[in-house]
Amino acid sequence: MNNGKGTSAASARPVALTGSWLLLLGILLIAANLRASITAVGPIVSDIQSSFGLSSAMTGLLTTLPLLAFALVSPLAPRFAQRISMENTLFLAMVILTGAIVIRSLPFAAALFAGTVLLGMAIAAANVLLPSLIKRDFPTSVGMMTGLYSVVMNLGAALASGFSIPIAEQLGFGWQGMLAFWSLIALIATASWLPQTRPITRIRHLKKTGDRVKRPSMLGSALVWQVTLFMGLQSFCFYVNISWLPEILFDRGMSHADAGWMLSLLQFVSLPATFIIPVIAGKQASQRGLAVLTAALLLIGYLGLLIGSSALIPVCMILLGIAGGSGFSLAVMFFVLRTRSTEQSAQLSGLAQSIGYLLAAAGPLLFGFIHDRTHNWIVSLAMLAVVTVIFGIIGWGAGANKYLPSEIWE
Repeated sequence: MNNGKGTSAASARPVALTGSWLLLLGILLIAANLRASITAVGPIVSDIQSSFGLSSAMTGLLTTLPLLAFALVSPLAPRFAQRISMENTLFLAMVILTGAIVIRSLPFAAALFAGTVLLGMAIAAANVLLPSLIKRDFPTSVGMMTGLYSVVMNLGAALASGFSIPIAEQLGFGWQGMLAFWSLIALIATASWLPQTRPITRIRHLKKTGDRVKRPSMLGSALVWQVTLFMGLQSFCFYVNISWLPEILFDRGMSHADAGWMLSLLQFVSLPATFIIPVIAGKQASQRGLAVLTAALLLIGYLGLLIGSSALIPVCMILLGIAGGSGFSLAVMFFVLRTRSTEQSAQLSGLAQSIGYLLAAAGPLLFGFIHDRTHNWIVSLAMLAVVTVIFGIIGWGAGANKYLPSEIWE
């Protein structure tokens, strides 16, 4: 075994210079699609509600359903990758994502929800496998690569939020045409990944002759649960933000377009954090300070929204954005920093994202449910403040300088 930042001998593979640039391009284009199709919904959620007559709780399902799909598919992705390779699994995921976005844009409520589930399943596979792919193929620059793909992912999310209203209204696409527009980005990513696909027959041979010894379960490890809850709680906050902040700001007197750009601001300011934090985290033995700082910024941002002053809204968006970028990047880095091999990293990523996103799925639905019952945002925002305190406590444990035992990886 290595020092925890490389790969196992069985899974490492050299990447030629030209091939590495193609691989990097493919990773970044896939990353650009991992949030855009979800964040594009927030600014036009009221149009979707009125088109199909949905309640707030039902509308919250548009964000909750992908998270439930994340929870379902995440533990299966590493096993599927072992059978047909990570590269082929990612290609299949992008094909499904492209088709799912098209299905979601059809003028039927059933298609809207079915497409949403499918795109969640596709994104889940990429969410799980990309960190392990980076650990395997870029073992000496994990922090830099994690930062790059996190930046591109959040940039795609920010652009989707900001351009949703202009594409739907100013270009005349309507909300359905706007949703379909993002399938073009997914199609480009799919084509870019085609050179990375590998012969399935060879992968099956490697699987047949590989080590299939049953390992101890990760579920008995306190560190696994800390990483998992850290992943889940940062996602809980993020998906509540992208689902409901535009509506909160609209109720505070903003237009839908301006509220969409505030959500875009939140995501744009997250970009420096998504790049810098993984680099810093990769150079430190302990990430406890980074985790607690992230929780503190979230808490201040939500308390600012609770105060209700319009002047504080941009400041709150900036704080929440920095914290969101930092929280996600730390969660992804924990999959790498707390493990010693590519296989172990993939298994931790799958388990943590499965349980973590199941927890996160409750966020938008619970937030909308509380609003439906109270007819204000105070209780919902207070709930988020409590979540951030718990998030900080969990982060203190997940950020400790520890590794999973080498024999635990499934």
